[in-house]
Formats: sequence, C-alpha cells, structure tokens
Amino acid sequence: MRKLTGRVSKKRGLPPGALVHVGDKKAENAKILVIDYNENNYNICDSEGLAECRSPMEKPSVRWVDIVGIDRVEVVAEAGSVYNLHPLVMEDILNTSQRPKLDDWDGYTFIVLKALHFDEPGGEITAEQVSLVLREDTVISFQEIQGDDFLPIIDRIINNHGRIRKLGADYLLYTIIDSIVDNYFVILERLGDRIESLEDEFLSDPQKDTIHRIHSLKREMIFLRKSVWPLREVISRLERGEGGPFENTTMVYLRDIHDHIVQIIDTVELFRDMLSGILDIYLTSVNNRLNEVMKLLTVITTIFIPISFIAGVYGMNFRFMPETEWRWAYFAVIGLMAAIGLSMFAYFKRKRWI
Repeated sequence: MRKLTGRVSKKRGLPPGALVHVGDKKAENAKILVIDYNENNYNICDSEGLAECRSPMEKPSVRWVDIVGIDRVEVVAEAGSVYNLHPLVMEDILNTSQRPKLDDWDGYTFIVLKALHFDEPGGEITAEQVSLVLREDTVISFQEIQGDDFLPIIDRIINNHGRIRKLGADYLLYTIIDSIVDNYFVILERLGDRIESLEDEFLSDPQKDTIHRIHSLKREMIFLRKSVWPLREVISRLERGEGGPFENTTMVYLRDIHDHIVQIIDTVELFRDMLSGILDIYLTSVNNRLNEVMKLLTVITTIFIPISFIAGVYGMNFRFMPETEWRWAYFAVIGLMAAIGLSMFAYFKRKRWI
C-alpha cells in the first residue's frame, strides 16, 4: 500500500538547506539534457554533467536544462552552483514529498508539481516530483526518472512544430506544465473506466473483495486530489504575475491550464461522490440481504413455535394422557401440526411477509 506522506525523518537535526535526498531511488544514473534553440536553429547536448555541454550557438534565445536522477545529490549541487540557486531551493528539489507550490526568488521562479502516471499491472497511480526553475531565458527541470512526458516537447523543438521556437522561456515553462497536466486526463480516463467496470460488476455479480476495491479507488482519489488541488493556486499566482517574466501571449495559455485544472478537480470530486455512492449501495445491499435472511429465519421459527409446543406437550411422560391411548392419535396430532404450519404459511404469504 502506497504511503500518502513522505518520509523526512532522515533530515531530522540537519540545518536548513542541507542537501539530503528524501524519497526512493528511481534512476540508475544521472542524465542531463541541454537544449539551446531559437527560431532558426537548435542544439542538443546529452551528457552526465553540465560542464560537458557547451552550446555552439552564438545567440540561443532559450536554454532548457533537463536533469534526471535527483537522488544524485552532487548533480543537483552542481546545477545549483552553476545557476546560483538558493540552498533552500535545492533542498526542496531533493525532497520528493513536497506539495505543488510556487516560490518567487530574486531573479528566478521555482515551481514544484507532480507528474502522475497510471501503473497498469498494479492499477495504482504513481507520482514523480518535477521541479522547475524559470530564469529570464532558461528553464531548468529536475526529474526523478526519465519519463515520456517531455518527449513531445522535444519533438516540437526539433521539428519546429507550433510556436515553441518563436517564443521565450516562459512559453517553454507553460509547455512543460501543460504536458504534465494533460497526462492527468489520461489518469482520470483510466480511473473512470475502473469505476464503470466496478459499477457493472456490482450490479451483476458483486464479489467479496468489492469493498476492498472501492476503498482502493477512494485512496487513489485522495492521492490524486492531494497532487492536483494545490496546483490550482500555483497557476493562479502565475496568472496574477507573481511568477516572474511572463509575456501577455503566455498568460492566455496559463488561463487555459487553470481551466483544465478546475475541470480535473471537479472530475475527481465527482468520482469520489460516485465511489461513496457505490459504497453506500453496497453496504445497503448487504444489509438488505441480511434482513431477507433474518426474515426467512423468523418466519420459519414462527411457524415451528406452535408445532414445537404440541410436540413438547405430548412428549411429556405423564401416566394419564387419554390421547395417547387413541388409535388415530398420532395421525391426528401430525395433521394438526401440518394444518397449523400451512395456515400460518398462507397467512404470511397473503400479508406478503414472504
């Protein structure tokens, strides 16, 4: 079962700004991708160190530095030294239990958000922390593992699709955030399919593990809400101009991301209500089945009470019981018992109690 809170006990007692990785080690080796581009040209450098990437371009308009493998503390420290990042910023980059947030520092903007993916075999949502730093003409991204979220962006830069090569670093930052947010819709589609499948199974043939699957989905909804809800405030602050140099042309796209996040939050709340409704219906149906069983047992018990009374009376070992000497006494008593049972059954049937 995935924990909803990160482990930060290893940082206990250390001074603020201490560079300690908090989280699981996911990448085997650190990988650094540096892309310099302008409207007419681009250059890509793939290495394991920033010092190895020297752009041959004389006037790159935008530089994107993508660092994968933040469990390698020395790589994050090197990037912080090259780009003059505050120790508290590097500490937040290494702490993968951060909630989505925005910090406006002197000369740059720092953003933390969660890249979510759906684990098909396990049926769970996996989260990766992505940290972004925006300077005037540079975007630095820090990832835990090499994912597929940024591949379409790199393809657009290489093939000069869209307007990414024509605009500045603020538009690149928007593009990265938009790519991560778009993947949230994929997560919602998968979860929606699971909820619909659970509803169909519940109506046709509910199993004993149904309630466990409902609780598992509710936990996924909580995790998704925890990852998405704070991002709305981050985008709102960017729209208000609190996140550094954003052009008016980029502000329009930020509003579009804000609308997407609101839509995602509404869908998450809808799914949570649906799961709560399914759980209530499941518990109600279980109670109804139990009530039906209890009602049947009560009817059977009620029918056999007078029959048991007659059997108990004639089962007493008194010496003088005239009926025991009759020739047809046994058949008469059996007939009386059957008549009482059938008449009570007919009465309950007419009352629609059974």
